[in-house]
Amino acid sequence: MGIVYRARHVLIDRVVAVKLIRPDLRGETHLRAWMLREARAANRVDHAHIIDIHDIGETDDGELYLVMEYLVGTPLSNELAKGPLAVARAVDVLEQMGAALSRAHDLGVVHRDLKSDNILLTARGGRKDFVKILDFGLAALAHDPRLAPKGAVFGTPEYMSPEQARGEQAGPQSDLYALGVLFFEMLTGQLPFKASDRETLLEMQRTAPAPRPSSVKKDTSPVAEKIVLRLLEKDARKRYRDGHHLLEELKALQRSLPSTSWEKEGAQPEAQQAAPPPPPQPRSPGVAEWAGRAGLFSRMLSRAYPAGNAPPEIKQALAAIWDVAAKATALEGEIASHTRKLEALERRGRALRAEIGRKVEELAHEESRVLREASAYAEEETTARQELTRAEQNARERVAIAEQAERNGQGTRAIYEAAGAATAMVEAQRQWLKTRGDRRGGREATAADLRRQIEELRAQLARYAEALEEDLNSGREKVAIRTREGLKFEKTFVDAFSLLTGHLKGRPECRDLMTELQSGSGEAPENTPNATAVDGDVPVSPGVLERPPEAV
Repeated sequence: MGIVYRARHVLIDRVVAVKLIRPDLRGETHLRAWMLREARAANRVDHAHIIDIHDIGETDDGELYLVMEYLVGTPLSNELAKGPLAVARAVDVLEQMGAALSRAHDLGVVHRDLKSDNILLTARGGRKDFVKILDFGLAALAHDPRLAPKGAVFGTPEYMSPEQARGEQAGPQSDLYALGVLFFEMLTGQLPFKASDRETLLEMQRTAPAPRPSSVKKDTSPVAEKIVLRLLEKDARKRYRDGHHLLEELKALQRSLPSTSWEKEGAQPEAQQAAPPPPPQPRSPGVAEWAGRAGLFSRMLSRAYPAGNAPPEIKQALAAIWDVAAKATALEGEIASHTRKLEALERRGRALRAEIGRKVEELAHEESRVLREASAYAEEETTARQELTRAEQNARERVAIAEQAERNGQGTRAIYEAAGAATAMVEAQRQWLKTRGDRRGGREATAADLRRQIEELRAQLARYAEALEEDLNSGREKVAIRTREGLKFEKTFVDAFSLLTGHLKGRPECRDLMTELQSGSGEAPENTPNATAVDGDVPVSPGVLERPPEAV
């Protein structure tokens, strides 16, 4: 649904990725809503293994865009094209994906379209295969029937869960199923289900049992195979309860693997791991240099017109340069103040989102553990109820035998003891059933309290995100207004500069100063490339604003 470009933010000289809705889909309002949702979803999760989104907006033509961090790396699909990954490497990649998705699920965000093309392997902090999950374009903060017709099927068929293939709403379990497909693919180098047409593939996702990875790659780890098969269960209730449950088993598997690093096997030099950054672009002079240029022009005019009889338009041009230099300097200081406030606001926002995210993650992990304990007690409770039923039946039979023997005068100690033991067993089974029920109820109550705390934190995060966005938008608008003023100053400066340069460049008495003007400040402004706003409100030369907020 999108086209992605590499771009350079001319204000802060940062390379970014810009995603725009494809031209043929501009009229699809539900896709616009999904792109807006992508930004909100990813930003709210704010996890190291999910791509950062810096800004969102519309061009003058009404084209919606997202500005994201520019990542250099290799799609997982490219690595899989070379064949299966070493089990340690596959588990490492899956663990990072699971950690990111656990945080997302805890905050109510479902990706819905996980696939190997959406997983980028980068190098960061000396760590290879640092995972970044891309494209939350189909992510759902909440099911909104206005965005998707009932029964519509969204996603990539090869990675689609059975419930998605049936046109049902995707949930966290759907992402876990996609992780199962990815894990199968990493371990074997093949997809678990393949077909030549979409409908056949969807039917396989709905009904065909998942093949064992060991049927494709004989030396597959049995523990890894067990994890894959559980993730690929057709019944969502039979998969892992949540990402936290999966992570526990993945970490246990990691601890059991040999300590030798897969990175040593066929590792490429660091120079081949990342492409070089794009070359620096020409920059226009900074505001601080404007006054210096004005001074050089004053000296040239004093040489060219010692009697002060310069043409009126030349005097006006020099006055204009001095005036806009002073105003632009003051404007730059004002914008720098707004910038610092915005940067501080964004830092506080990111820190708070991360703090709330970690708290939610901790609570959700504990909730997952408690709910699994409650489920285990519920199973024991079911077994205890069955045992109690059998014990009661046995007790009735034993007591009936004892009563009949007593009426016939044939009662013996053994018969009476058997009846007493059967009756005692009933009481013991009742007590066991009560204990299991009490423990299950206690765990469920604990889980309910944890869920209440999680929902409170999520609501707090939503409220803060809305308030933060309002404050950021207000700050951005202030910067945008001042930026438009800066554009006017720059135009005045460039026009006056061109007029003065054209008038004085042929004067021999000004030749050395003209050389100093150009050698000291680079090329003249008229040779500066046009500025383009890639993630801000308005285009502006870096000469006017050199320290804008990253959010703009």
